Amino acid sequence: MEPVLVTGVGAVTCHGTGVPALRDAMDRARAVQPDKVPDPWARMELPLMYLVPEPALGTEAGDAPGRATSFAVRAAREALAGAGLAREGLPAGRTAVVLGTCMGAIGDRERDRAPAEQNPPPEQDPPAGPAAPHTWRPDFEVASRLAAELGVTGPVSSTSNACAASGFALATAADMIRCGEADVVVTGGADAYSRIALANFNRLGAVDAHGCRPFAAGRAGTVFGEGAGILVLESAVHAAARRARPLAEIGESGWSCDAGHPTAPEESGEQIVRALREALDRSSVAPGEVGCVIPHGTGTRLNDRVESAALREVFAREAAVPPLYSLKALVGHTGGAAAGLAAVAATLIAGRGSVPPNVPVGAPDPRCDVPLPTARTPLTGTAVLVNAYAFGGNNISLVVREAVAC
Repeated sequence: MEPVLVTGVGAVTCHGTGVPALRDAMDRARAVQPDKVPDPWARMELPLMYLVPEPALGTEAGDAPGRATSFAVRAAREALAGAGLAREGLPAGRTAVVLGTCMGAIGDRERDRAPAEQNPPPEQDPPAGPAAPHTWRPDFEVASRLAAELGVTGPVSSTSNACAASGFALATAADMIRCGEADVVVTGGADAYSRIALANFNRLGAVDAHGCRPFAAGRAGTVFGEGAGILVLESAVHAAARRARPLAEIGESGWSCDAGHPTAPEESGEQIVRALREALDRSSVAPGEVGCVIPHGTGTRLNDRVESAALREVFAREAAVPPLYSLKALVGHTGGAAAGLAAVAATLIAGRGSVPPNVPVGAPDPRCDVPLPTARTPLTGTAVLVNAYAFGGNNISLVVREAVAC
């Protein structure tokens, strides 16, 4: 089957806009402190999030594309520029957009509906520059507006499998190329602050006041982050015809569903193991060829423990579980963008041939017996495994590996 190549990547995170900002943050392995969200109506115990420091695109309320859409557009522009594809050079009818998002444009609608006649709480300023009152922003706006920005007339799809959304988007995008439905797919994910989402996690008691600390003994939940991770996928034939330099190859994926609890992973991890093994088997990658795993690892107590046990089971016949790179410790849990950003990080890791140092998060949880090196280590295999899990028990694992030049 024809390889699916990554020819460009783009990123927006709490460390700034652009892959260089993300790469530098990965090299430094120092997390920023979560921000207190500048929303006077965020009346919750821990209104904390890793926010993107730059403002959204657009200057007029009626023209502003919305915060999550802004991140997607910025990251897509960077990815296309890196791939050497100008908007005018895209095969418009043979280009697709498949974007994952958890909250979509909900945050923008919340700001639209902030009660202007109500005084904000004491000692807080009202949110700056709200959009026009009651502006309707559909959840699929992020994908459709990105497609309009790029002039894409091929298939456009929005994937919303909660916090695994961009993992499913990537897998769908790769399958579209394998099936001959598109030559180029702009894919990944984007998410931004949502008052509803953050309040719900506060109600669940799933926010860590000290930051996102996956696999740490003292972890107490997760901390969300804003951002976008976008990849340009191309068929090998299309990339070769224009002499593009591939950054990585997207392998096959494994999908499963716990069919259990609405929010908690099933404790046996049976379906997580299934997804991991199917991704490897379908990609013809042996466990020993995996040089790094980018885990879902949110910092919630059960999620990290179940994922750790699943990895130990899948790699039981190897000398050890390969090194984990915990991206969420660096950028927070970016919701629907998490797997997209993880795939961008996996592309960088495969290209550089080394696993960056993990952000120190304190003493490890002995029940999460997985390697999280805090020093740079060589990538001893050719493949990086990316995991993404979500509410509803939605699980996906996918393979990113070194690409052979066209």
